[in-house]
Amino acid sequence: MTDLSGFLGELASGSPTPGGGSVAALCGALGAALNSMVANLTIGKKKYADYDAEMKEALAGAETLRLELTQMIDEDAAVFNKVMVALKMPKETDAEKASRKTALQQALVDAATVPLAVMEMCVGVIRMAKPVAEHGNVNAVSDAGVAALVARAGVHAAGLNVRINLGGIRAEEHQEFAAKAATAITDLGGEADLACEEVMEIVLPKVS
Repeated sequence: MTDLSGFLGELASGSPTPGGGSVAALCGALGAALNSMVANLTIGKKKYADYDAEMKEALAGAETLRLELTQMIDEDAAVFNKVMVALKMPKETDAEKASRKTALQQALVDAATVPLAVMEMCVGVIRMAKPVAEHGNVNAVSDAGVAALVARAGVHAAGLNVRINLGGIRAEEHQEFAAKAATAITDLGGEADLACEEVMEIVLPKVS
């Protein structure tokens, strides 16, 4: 990904990529980075010595998710570009129409698979925010709350991108994937909401 200013400029342009899928991944990466920050502000502090090992584990997990989600910012744009390429394939002859249909259906599957993975990663960010909020440096507990909130936004934003790509999948061989993905959207969205509520139940009393 380019620098933030450059990314936002590309996002605001007339180009279809990067788009909402990349933003969803960015939300998750931001949440993971905040989890890392709170963990880093806790590790090595005498007051939180009892939770040092837990925070180191949280930091390792948060950094893994941050890097993976950062990669997904570009990956989402890349798979959508494949859809655009497929749409531009020739369709004059029956053979060309068949090739175009096959390529487009596979591209839509790929374009749905990436945001689906982003949803799963963002749920992981929210779940990681819970121990960080509970045992992390209290002076940064609001940051753990923000981590959960932006990651929750990432889950639902990515879900929209899964849905819009599933809507174009017609091939019989991809129907099982489409059905499982549709169920996953609901399940992961609900999991994200519940996990975020749990984090906020820890955060709000500490910031009030």
